[in-house]
Amino acid sequence: MDALTAILSRKSCRSFTGGSLREGDLERLLEAMRWAPSAGNCQPWRFYVVRDPGVKRALVSAAWGQGFIAEAPVVFVVCAEPDRSGARYGGRGRILYCIQDTAAAVENLLIAATAMGYGSCWVGAFDEGAVRTALKLPEGLRPVAIVPVGPGGEEPGRAGRRPPEEVVEWI
Repeated sequence: MDALTAILSRKSCRSFTGGSLREGDLERLLEAMRWAPSAGNCQPWRFYVVRDPGVKRALVSAAWGQGFIAEAPVVFVVCAEPDRSGARYGGRGRILYCIQDTAAAVENLLIAATAMGYGSCWVGAFDEGAVRTALKLPEGLRPVAIVPVGPGGEEPGRAGRRPPEEVVEWI
C-alpha cells in the first residue's frame, strides 16, 4: 500500500480479532517509529512494547476502562523524554518539541500498521501516573500515547472530516 493510500484509509480500530502479528512485522513497526522526524534529531522517545496480559490490563485501567486495549496482541506505549530535547532547546524543547516528536512517531506507527493491514488506535485518554506505575517508568519519561495494534475486528464506518474550506487558509 502506498503512503497516501495508507493515510487516507487509516481509522481508529477499537476491536481486535485476537490474532497475532506476522513474523517480522513488530520490528518493521518499531523501525517506522524510530525513523520519525525529530527536532534537531534529538529522538526524545522511548517505545514500550507490551505483550504481557497483566500489564495490558493495568493499561486498560489507566485508560479508564478502554478494554479494547487488552484485546490487541501488542500495545505500544510511546513516551517522551523531555530532558533530551531540553538539553538542546531549553524549555521549548521540554514542553513542546519532545511532544511533537513523539506524536510524529505515533503517526508513523499508525500509518505503517494500516499499510501492513493491521488495526490501531491512538489512545490519549489515560492517567499518566497509572501508566507510569504499570510500566515502572523511570524518572524523566512521560507517557504520551497508548497504541494497541493487531488484526482488526468489525468496526463501524470511518469518521468524516471537515471540508477543506473550513480548515484551509490560502494566503
